[in-house]
Amino acid sequence: MTYLEWFDSHANQHQTIVDKLLTQDYDADAIIDYFDFDNMAKCEPDFCPLYATRTKCHDMQQLNCYLCACPHFRFNDAGIRREGENTVFSECAIHAREGTYLTFEHAIHQDCSACLLPHRSAFIKTCFGTNWRDIMQTCQLSTD
Repeated sequence: MTYLEWFDSHANQHQTIVDKLLTQDYDADAIIDYFDFDNMAKCEPDFCPLYATRTKCHDMQQLNCYLCACPHFRFNDAGIRREGENTVFSECAIHAREGTYLTFEHAIHQDCSACLLPHRSAFIKTCFGTNWRDIMQTCQLSTD
């Protein structure tokens, strides 16, 4: 699956859940709270494949899944740039010190697994919106 395929699929799943909550008059705080890992694993088990085994993608007590990805993540399925023999396909726009890169057969990808920023409710509140695509609009880099 490409980054763009995941991005589009996730955006659709996310919007379905948010629309359901909005019809139930959830406010921003209630929507964010709903996306708590434990609640999502129970109420929205198809949202993430990790829910089936209750495995968190990040080692943190209060994991919030509202963003699932980070607004600082940048990707381009055609490649962002070349670094010698390798192509960089994703990176962190703020160069978070917790982030690293993984290289597989000349492909370099951002590894955000040690960064907890987008899974904290306080951070989510700083960029909250009911349309995930709007929050994440700067993630996909153009090829121009």
